[in-house]
Amino acid sequence: MPIGLRGVGKTVLLNRFAEIAELEGYVVGFMEAPETGDLRSMLAGRLRKILLAYDALGRTAKVLKALRVLKSFTVQLPDGSAVSMDVDRLVGSADSGSLAEDVTDLLVAAGEAAAERDSGILLAVDEIQYLSVVELGALITAIHRSTQQDLPVVLVGAGLPQLPGLVGEAKSYAERLFEFPVIGSLGDDDARGVIRVPAARQGVEFTDEAVDSIVDRAQGYPYFLQEWGYHVWNAATGGTVGRELVTVVAPDVVRHLDNNFFLARFARLTPAEKTYLRAMAELGPGPHRSGDIAGQLEVKVESVAPRRSGLISKGMIYSPAHGDTAFTVPLFDEFLRRIMPRG
Repeated sequence: MPIGLRGVGKTVLLNRFAEIAELEGYVVGFMEAPETGDLRSMLAGRLRKILLAYDALGRTAKVLKALRVLKSFTVQLPDGSAVSMDVDRLVGSADSGSLAEDVTDLLVAAGEAAAERDSGILLAVDEIQYLSVVELGALITAIHRSTQQDLPVVLVGAGLPQLPGLVGEAKSYAERLFEFPVIGSLGDDDARGVIRVPAARQGVEFTDEAVDSIVDRAQGYPYFLQEWGYHVWNAATGGTVGRELVTVVAPDVVRHLDNNFFLARFARLTPAEKTYLRAMAELGPGPHRSGDIAGQLEVKVESVAPRRSGLISKGMIYSPAHGDTAFTVPLFDEFLRRIMPRG
């Protein structure tokens, strides 16, 4: 499960995993876990599509069983809806009311159907840190059982840096099931290549000064490199791009990032949460000690602990070590100082 800050390419990797899985004969159920969604409904929708595709190839005993288990699983979804299928539910399977038991019944049945079709199922979950502890635990339990039975069901997720802690909290044995490669900013050479290589293919050269300026401003983060490269490219008129053009387009790039990347996340916050993050920004990019942030706010640490917890739940900050707090969004401190200047 790749983890990292916003804008480092986790979703791109997840899409690539899905492409590779499809080439290997797997079918993919891609999900983005919303903060207010529910696992039962998401799984039902993705597995319905997968199982109906298997069924279209000719109904078999395992496929029929999986469809019936899915019918049981969806008798009563949390939002009050139900999935329509022309099969009877399999009473006693995936209908216990225990999410862990029901998800396990469903994934085992789906895995058996996939194996019968000489196929496999990849569940790809983006923003997986938004699943509740109960939902995450249910998914881990189901994958664990599927693995024990040697069924072709694979889970890959992508999330923020707090994911390993959440997974460990959900199921203590989960560390044996998953790896958590950290995806971060690019090194200087790779970051320069991101700008230079695509331009060279089109016969355009970026000077060393121009590339260094872009890499420095983007701090090696892939999304920011992409945005800087896009704006500079569109503003270029000749075969050579120099530092001067980077300086000229800088206000437009900053404005675009503010309005399209940073502001969308800032708008979800309460006034109190914005004040907390602004205090963090005053201290720099971080990470920062909780006591130092409270000191900026001139309050006791305990009084802002609920605020901090809320921001972690919203995926705005995380704790890289006990008592430390850091932004999940790169360069967010600079944005906050721009949008919330202090007199």
